[in-house]
Amino acid sequence: MTSYGYDGIHPSLAPPVARLIEQLSKLPGIGPKSAQRLAYYVIRMPAADAAALANAIGTVKDAITFCLVCQNITEANPCSVCANSARDHTRICVVQDPLDVLALERTGVFKGLYHVLHGIIDPMNNVGPEDLRIRELIGRLGDGIAQEVILATNPTIEGEATAMYIRQIVSPLGPKVTRLARGLPVGGDLEYADDLTLTRAFEGRSGF
Repeated sequence: MTSYGYDGIHPSLAPPVARLIEQLSKLPGIGPKSAQRLAYYVIRMPAADAAALANAIGTVKDAITFCLVCQNITEANPCSVCANSARDHTRICVVQDPLDVLALERTGVFKGLYHVLHGIIDPMNNVGPEDLRIRELIGRLGDGIAQEVILATNPTIEGEATAMYIRQIVSPLGPKVTRLARGLPVGGDLEYADDLTLTRAFEGRSGF
């Protein structure tokens, strides 16, 4: 019987290939089989394309930072959304992840600003309010400019709990607090919703 390593990588693989598979398998949603397919795809890539991919991965951590205002990923501070005077600075949409900003921007329905939490309250995984960018959100509300805070966390148990927590903190500060309408499927992720569903969810938001 063939003996495999503890990580399921066949010992006959060349060490560089094994290391590539091991690193690729650490990516979210990538299992051992997918990691192997991706590794062999990279091996078959033209050398220039492989070098460009390696360079992009190697420099992204140095090239990006978090917007000092909304906490979204950006190359400049503040980000292009926060720096845009044409946006509605009286409304702030609170989302879980940077990908949610991309999903909402794709619809074109929201013209205000964003705030990225970078996660949700999840006690099962030891993620508490102090691990999110909630303190930064509260700091933004101190100038009184924001008149509405739209809670756009995903409609999951953890997302709802996070929205409830933020509502309790934000409501006494003055801004109106609303929640996206239930057009979003329960348990679904904002980033995977289609444009029409997101648009209707925004237009149908209600007090929370």
